[in-house]
Amino acid sequence: MALISPLPSDHNEEVAALATFFNETLGFCPNSVLTMQRRPAIAKAFIQLNKAVMANEGRVTSDLKRLIGYLASLTAGCQYCQAHTIRAAERYGAEPDKMTYIWEFRTHPAFSEAERAALEFAIAASTIPNSVDDAVAEKLRQYWNEGEIVEMLGVIALFGYLNRWNDSMGTSLEGPAAESGDQYLRSSGWTGGKHRQKG
Repeated sequence: MALISPLPSDHNEEVAALATFFNETLGFCPNSVLTMQRRPAIAKAFIQLNKAVMANEGRVTSDLKRLIGYLASLTAGCQYCQAHTIRAAERYGAEPDKMTYIWEFRTHPAFSEAERAALEFAIAASTIPNSVDDAVAEKLRQYWNEGEIVEMLGVIALFGYLNRWNDSMGTSLEGPAAESGDQYLRSSGWTGGKHRQKG
């Protein structure tokens, strides 16, 4: 059961206007944002940060950003965010093999060396204690410039916030996100956990 129930999507006019962003990324406004709007300033600031972090500036593509977010969330253990990121990766055109074999990114041929470096960074930066070391940094710098690394870490940090928010809130998983989780993640042990609606 969720710690705090989400409010209706039209509860706050300003939040609702900003939240149309999620209609593109997910196809719905997430329950996490509907809960944040109990303090509208938090919801608005979060949406603006999300938009800035997820803006496609070039080589760190929209689908790669979502796969980075997925591995950050997998490392943190948030099944709500895992379902959201894999759904958004699909909506932004990620190859099916990349979604199905994301945890095998180190060896699966669907992934380039540049993507492997980015995804390794996602895990290292999401681990507690942090495990970004010289080897991870050196590999990352082989393929990505400083601005691109900032973009990646923005995604990882954004999902650090969301992982804490959604696992602490026990945010209820929306139907479409649960469907994406079932389709791409169930074979690797994803269930939805405490975020799955009962009954």
